[in-house]
Amino acid sequence: MYEAQRALASPVRNPRMATVIGRLLGAAFLICFGTGLYSHFLQEPLDGMRFATRPEFLYQVTQGTHIIAGIACFPLLLAKLYIVFPELFSFPPVRGLVHLVERASIALFVGASMVQITIGLLNTYQWYPWPFPFRQVHFALGWILIGLLIIHIGVKLPVIARYWNTAPTEADNDHLVDAVSADRAENAEAVRLWGETRPGGMTGRVLNFIDNTPRTASRLSRRGFLTTVGVATTAVVGLTAGQTFTPLNTVNLFGPRKKGVGPQGVPVNRTSEQAKVAESAMAAGWTLTVAVSGTERAFTRAELLALPQTAVTLPIACVEGWSQMAHWRGVRLRDLADLMNADPSTSFRLISLEERGSFSKTQMGREYVRDPLTLVALELNGETLDLEHGYPARMIAPGRPGVLQTKWLRRIEAIES
Repeated sequence: MYEAQRALASPVRNPRMATVIGRLLGAAFLICFGTGLYSHFLQEPLDGMRFATRPEFLYQVTQGTHIIAGIACFPLLLAKLYIVFPELFSFPPVRGLVHLVERASIALFVGASMVQITIGLLNTYQWYPWPFPFRQVHFALGWILIGLLIIHIGVKLPVIARYWNTAPTEADNDHLVDAVSADRAENAEAVRLWGETRPGGMTGRVLNFIDNTPRTASRLSRRGFLTTVGVATTAVVGLTAGQTFTPLNTVNLFGPRKKGVGPQGVPVNRTSEQAKVAESAMAAGWTLTVAVSGTERAFTRAELLALPQTAVTLPIACVEGWSQMAHWRGVRLRDLADLMNADPSTSFRLISLEERGSFSKTQMGREYVRDPLTLVALELNGETLDLEHGYPARMIAPGRPGVLQTKWLRRIEAIES
């Protein structure tokens, strides 16, 4: 094992470089965790939760950042694994309880991290080649990863503190080249004790092997390594971030959605065919029913168009990370609520023509209901709402995930407290 460590030795495989890459990776995970929690609770709020409706592009930024940070984890995690790879060959494999906790937490963290970022990436393409529900597993893994990260930081805190702000030195370059010498001082007694239980003088042979291991190692420069990691991270982020951030749209080569591509210049996630709503949405007898405190009123599309119309500019921002700013026109939801004499504190349930699907029914808190930018949208980008965008009517509100901007509306009902 010591021979393997020496063969893998490199100037970039040292505690300082592990700390440098580790803090970048840790920051990416924390960003993903924070923005992921925000997205989760927007979709499944706890009782009493209220959310900001300004800036209206808030979710566009938070979820776009969530996906970008998740994508950046790929090269950063691979870089961290490259640095610490020789530690797999340390001897003895376990030196005590703390070392056991450290190795177990790292193994679990690496495995869970790879699963988490991989299923997250595949979710952006809406490809689910697994038997478990994505949202629930992704949420649970987020908590598990944060717990493992805390354990890992706690165990490695002395090393992290030592190398957090120190400048690189020649000692860093030689850290793993001289790893056997350092390990010899720390582990000689453990080797002897281990050897005493073996026949044939195993201790002497092991220590003799340690003393005579060659000290040569290939030299990969720190600057070259960091440049490679930086270029790789910039590439994977830059070539996908355009699906969220307009200035990068022209170099969006790998993002599953591209701005301006789709009916009425807006991408579509769930089609009318997938939702099986084409027939009911195009039916001549369609009405939107608004129900408040036992009183119901059905509005035809013509009646909705006869009400005062409001134009707003709001983004569609989806959990998969893509977003598109668009111009909407329709009836303010608060005007419909006032027509029905709804209390200003009333929240609503939005029900789609779609009979199946996780978001065929969604809830809208009073902060969105009373916001002047929240519309029952009837037009998009100056045209009658396309069927794929929710014709005959859909919801659009500031700061909400796309899955909650319910398409193909059929009923809006007050949630009685």
